[in-house]
Formats: sequence, C-alpha cells, structure tokens
Amino acid sequence: MRKFIALAAVAAGFWPQSLHAETKVTPLLAHDLSDIPGKEGAMLTVDYAPGGSDPIHRHNASVFVYVLKGSITMQVKGDAPVTLKEGQSFFEGPDEVHLVGRNASQTAPARFLAFFVKDKAAPFVFPAK
Repeated sequence: MRKFIALAAVAAGFWPQSLHAETKVTPLLAHDLSDIPGKEGAMLTVDYAPGGSDPIHRHNASVFVYVLKGSITMQVKGDAPVTLKEGQSFFEGPDEVHLVGRNASQTAPARFLAFFVKDKAAPFVFPAK
C-alpha cells in the first residue's frame, strides 16, 4: 500500500497541472523488478480531455503506450508524428524527447495505458533539454 501511495504522489507531479489541466494521470501499480536491480515497472493511465495535450518532456525510462479509448497523436524528436487509435501502441525510449502527446480529437476524450521500466528512484518525467 505504501508503494501505491508513493506512486500516486509521484504521478501527481507527472505533468504540471496548472499548465495542462486537461490531462489526468492515474497511477495503477508499481513493482520492483527483482531480476533487474534498481529498476521498477510502473503502470498508469493518462486521460486527455478533447483537445488535451502534454508539455514537451522526456522520461529517462522505456515507456510502452497502449491506447484504450479514442485516438492520440505522439511524436518523439527525430520522428514524424503518429496518430494512434484504440488498440494501437507506441514506444518511447529513455533518451528520447517527447515533442507531441495530445488527444487527436477536439470533441471526444482519449485514454491510454503507459507501462514504464525505470530507475526506482527516478521521477516519471523530466523537463526536455
């Protein structure tokens, strides 16, 4: 239970809410990866309101994204933006800068599941450099 509370506290700071209030992050689970010392797996959902988006950021983690509802547009530096629909997935590497993360619709909400493999002590998100 303490691990879930700590995950909730960390995820609450996932995006600066004052800048992007239309993005809701909900922590689901965090667990040590015993076969990879110092690493943990963590899952959370991200809900975008219609037209919602994220600021430019990076993760210092391997992030696997799976679209649960609606459609989202994602782009990492050096790649073209991709629009993903329900059931599609996206990968973001630990050194990549996430330039675009947004709801592809101005009228319908979107939700995705994000699974992180990250350093146990590291925050979920870092400002892009």
